[in-house]
Amino acid sequence: MQKCRPILAIALTALGLTYGPAAAPAQALPGGFAYLRDIDPTIIQDIRYASANNFVGHPLAGYEAGECVVKRNVGLALKNIQQELARQKLSLKMFDCYRPQRAVADMVAWSRDGREMATGRRFNPAFRKADLFRLGYIATHSQHSTGGALDLTLVDLSADNSAAFDPNKAYADCTAPVEERAPEGSVDMGTGYDCTDLKAHTAASSITPAQRRWRNVLVAAMARQGFVNYSKEWWHFSLPGAGAQAYDFPIARHN
Repeated sequence: MQKCRPILAIALTALGLTYGPAAAPAQALPGGFAYLRDIDPTIIQDIRYASANNFVGHPLAGYEAGECVVKRNVGLALKNIQQELARQKLSLKMFDCYRPQRAVADMVAWSRDGREMATGRRFNPAFRKADLFRLGYIATHSQHSTGGALDLTLVDLSADNSAAFDPNKAYADCTAPVEERAPEGSVDMGTGYDCTDLKAHTAASSITPAQRRWRNVLVAAMARQGFVNYSKEWWHFSLPGAGAQAYDFPIARHN
């Protein structure tokens, strides 16, 4: 067979083609992972750590694309939730899904660099970033890296969600009234996403009845599919048993 290759190459050249090894297929996601858009493309995605609109102020290591990657069983559960919410003219909106371990290390390095920046203060108005580990807001090992944890919110599809984040605008911190803080194109949960403040605790008493109702709607919808909320972050949910191993593959662009 090796002797046939030069003849084949000449024939292909005569046809204006090139001879060479077959193109490598796109790398498959490991460990039963899937792109959420392949399971339910109707779920809105705003993957913050692939952008500069986050508490670190730059895209995190490993976020090569703004894609939600999840364990397949997690994605199927989200699809069920989305179908239920659609009857109420609501949608899920994903802020973060699988998180490479290298991105967690990026967060750790940020928390220990000793510099307090305006970007960080928008998300951390009450605490020094060095205290975020002690207070349980950042961990050296994240459930997100197993593919079994998610950050998300709700979108009212009947509302005007067109306001976009302007990186040149000086927004109020994440605890401010919704019209003063950075727009998120979602319902008003009482704080912005990734807000490290007591007001962001799911059961916080300092929010309005309307904000509490939205939190309850989200928690109840997620609980019906087995997801458990983290009490210090109204946006954070995990699916028990979805995975234990932490991964570090990068999030690549969806083909």
